[in-house]
Amino acid sequence: MNLGNIKLTNNSPSYIIAEIGINHNGDINIAKELIKVAKEAGCDAVKFQKRNPDVCVPEKQKNVMRETPWGYITYLDYKYKVEFEKEEYDTINDYCKSLNIHWFASPWDVDSVQFLSQYDIPALKVPSASLNDIELLKSMKETNIPIILSTGMSTQEEVDAAIDLLDGNEIAVLHCVSTYPTPPEELNLNVIKTFQNQYPNLIIGYSGHETGLSTTYAAVALGAKIIERHITLDRSMWGTDHSASVEPQGLKSLVSNIRDIESSMGNGIKEVTKGEIPIREKLRRVQ
Repeated sequence: MNLGNIKLTNNSPSYIIAEIGINHNGDINIAKELIKVAKEAGCDAVKFQKRNPDVCVPEKQKNVMRETPWGYITYLDYKYKVEFEKEEYDTINDYCKSLNIHWFASPWDVDSVQFLSQYDIPALKVPSASLNDIELLKSMKETNIPIILSTGMSTQEEVDAAIDLLDGNEIAVLHCVSTYPTPPEELNLNVIKTFQNQYPNLIIGYSGHETGLSTTYAAVALGAKIIERHITLDRSMWGTDHSASVEPQGLKSLVSNIRDIESSMGNGIKEVTKGEIPIREKLRRVQ
């Protein structure tokens, strides 16, 4: 699978995505700070979410009032407050190029697919909530941009149907559980192995919403080749996703430890290592 200038295979290092989503809270300066954090931590990409709120927000929710940093406003107004448009995405595009880090987004509607396809991005990501949105998937397929499919709140049959629809495109499939944060007992990381067996020709990864890092390391050890975690400057910030996100120092640890795990996995052949040779000669009574 080719993600921009990175060729991702089952033998390559994991492709690590820092999911900014809407944790920028509608502020381009926070977005730029998060991009910088991701780059400094060693991530391969940052990801955003793109919506046309008028299309995506259900009619019954549009006029529901909500307390926000912008006052007591309707849910629709709030969604517009945290939505970036072309000026902000042009800034994101230029800033990511300057730092040499990939960016892309999850489009939640056909308008957003068309909007994102004007940029030279390495992938589009199907949000878990939209895995069964046939119109959206067909629109994404038509772009010929590689597609990363997140599978939270989905059955195996629904995942199969989405993959069948997207056949012909470059596809990666991420195991995901859509609770925020996800308790460890609900993570079901062995689905990674199930997907590897079910889709041997596809890249399999993991999108995590847990609060700790250890279970993400387990996903890497199981062979996940794309790793995605939400990031934030501070988990106490206002917003729905911050509490299930990783702060800057945690992100540095996450990337560093993933690279250590990858280098430790080896080739699976039991043999005497180079470092063991002098120890063997010293300690083995029978050579």
